Amino acid sequence: MSGVEILMIIAIAMQLVAMVIAIMLVRETKYSVLWISCIIGLMALSAERVLQMLELNGMHFSPLVDAWVGILVSICFSTGVVCARLLVTHVDRMAYHRRLLENRLMTAVIRTEERSRASISRELHDGLGPLLSSAKMSLSALSRADLSEKDRATLKSTAQVIDEAIRSLRDISNNLSPHVLNSFGLMRGIKNFVDRTTVLHDVKIDFRTSLRDERFDSNIEVIIYRVVCELINNSLKHSGCSEIVIELKSVGSDLVVDYSDNGCGFVLSEIPDHGMGISNIRSRVQSLGGKLRLKSSKGEGMSAKITISTNSTILQLSRRQLRRLKIKERYGEKS
Repeated sequence: MSGVEILMIIAIAMQLVAMVIAIMLVRETKYSVLWISCIIGLMALSAERVLQMLELNGMHFSPLVDAWVGILVSICFSTGVVCARLLVTHVDRMAYHRRLLENRLMTAVIRTEERSRASISRELHDGLGPLLSSAKMSLSALSRADLSEKDRATLKSTAQVIDEAIRSLRDISNNLSPHVLNSFGLMRGIKNFVDRTTVLHDVKIDFRTSLRDERFDSNIEVIIYRVVCELINNSLKHSGCSEIVIELKSVGSDLVVDYSDNGCGFVLSEIPDHGMGISNIRSRVQSLGGKLRLKSSKGEGMSAKITISTNSTILQLSRRQLRRLKIKERYGEKS
């Protein structure tokens, strides 16, 4: 047996194995025409190899037999390629809808979270706040009574505790649902958070912005505010930085946040499950169809760039995917 015949036998065996796999895939996808075409084409190729082996051994067949086998192979594999193209389009469509669903779920979760925060904030501000104020007024009334020095000291201490409780309640309420953000917009909201943070921590925060009183979609404002707050808190907790620079600007139809600190830095791949709130930040940015780019290394600080379109928060497709989705599927449906 010559080397050519051995290779032909190997080719026939491989084609038969591929044909069995194609048969198994017929029911796996809705594009069964693709696999049926592959099965027939592989059978025709195997037959062609058998005919070639027989011709090598002295048998002769009409040229029409070879021609018809070749035509059958060409038709089957051409049909298979067209169906494969439709299959790729179908896979892209399913992947797009999956990502869109994930985006909508994330947006719904974030909005539900913000509504819950706002509801708790209102309950604290409108419910517990007046009670504490009433208690303070009652203590003020008692302070005018004829009391001993010991009772006056106790009264003064109690009033200080209530004042501290009122301040804590105001801070908790503002952290749950920032009233400045809701009333005056993104720039004022971030500036207010930065001012409060610099009072409590020994760190310089340089906040620069080209925005004034512009207002954006409430979902965009809340998410950018939460992301900036998360970045600042991460820097304060983990980096040991002495300076933070935040730049908020509008570039065309995009909102861009450039953030950096001069802390110890980190290697992203070494953080378990992308900790330090990074996964939370990334999820929030992706829920708006935005982009997050992180850059950091040991001893070099950390920088982040966030870009979010203010025109649309819908997940965008790449040009290649858009071209694929324009192809008509076999039911005549346009993407």
